Amino acid sequence: MSPDREIHLALGDEGQAVTDVQRRLADLDFSTGVDQQGSFREGTRAAIEAFQYRRGLRVDGVCGRQTWSALVEAGRRLGDRFLYRRSPMLRGDDVAELQQRLSALGFDTGRVDGIFGDLTSAALGEFQRNAGVPVDGIAGATTVSELLRFGSRHDGSELVSAVRDRERLRQAPRTLAGLRVSLGEEGGLGAVVGAVRRLLVNQGGLVTTHHHPDGSIQAAEANAAEAEVYVGIRLGTEQGCSSSYYAGYRYSSPGGRRLAELLHVSLASTLALPDGGSRGMSLTVLRETQMPAVICEISPASVIVERSTVVAQSIVDSLAEWVDTAWD
Repeated sequence: MSPDREIHLALGDEGQAVTDVQRRLADLDFSTGVDQQGSFREGTRAAIEAFQYRRGLRVDGVCGRQTWSALVEAGRRLGDRFLYRRSPMLRGDDVAELQQRLSALGFDTGRVDGIFGDLTSAALGEFQRNAGVPVDGIAGATTVSELLRFGSRHDGSELVSAVRDRERLRQAPRTLAGLRVSLGEEGGLGAVVGAVRRLLVNQGGLVTTHHHPDGSIQAAEANAAEAEVYVGIRLGTEQGCSSSYYAGYRYSSPGGRRLAELLHVSLASTLALPDGGSRGMSLTVLRETQMPAVICEISPASVIVERSTVVAQSIVDSLAEWVDTAWD
């Protein structure tokens, strides 16, 4: 199956597509138990749930498009294929390993997200120049061999991407005035997003809003707006308030993590709802945005509808505290 193909495999499904998923899970050491090959039963569902949790995806035991893509990406190893900048961009654990190794050597690939974009291409070319190999922007056999040779000395090094992110946060203004904020929702929460926008604009914030169920489209819009922070609002599945920020491979967003911590505490306290905490995840909009990004999840829906003004004020207060955070 192609990673781009629409897919939805769940309990009770049968066939070759299920066999393919089971094989990929087994290759990654996720056991499907006593389930017969090609039969989606409890063992397969449990394996998918375990895989989803480890990869920072929503845990539902269903193999949809994002879970399938993650399974394909997880099977990639550095050296399995040529890596280079193309459209659509290459994705996979092999790209993430390339980014990790380059970043550990001091070549800035941007965040480690397993997506081969412009920053990764530039960092690869700079490494090739320094290593004395042909500068073609392609991670082929010669370049990978050199990278592995150099990288073995730096396996425990801090990634330059994390250092750069903290430095950017240290240098940012300590006020909401002029802050470029992107606000997003997947549908049905436009009123809350509108309330947050009005409060931020009143404090001088520069706000764009994004209303689309596809996180990749929201991320592209936020990146195009050159936002400095993204806040998504979503109806949760369990009563309470929780938040998530980008984390994947050896990288987690320091700015996203701090904002997520502030948001779930503030919202739970203000709304008198259970505090679901915060967690690093690799959801599409978190992974593909180029700025600190968080998703706030609130439930039940009645709280969001009836107390939208309170929710909005709590989000803005958390953003104000976030920009005033000392990053030294």
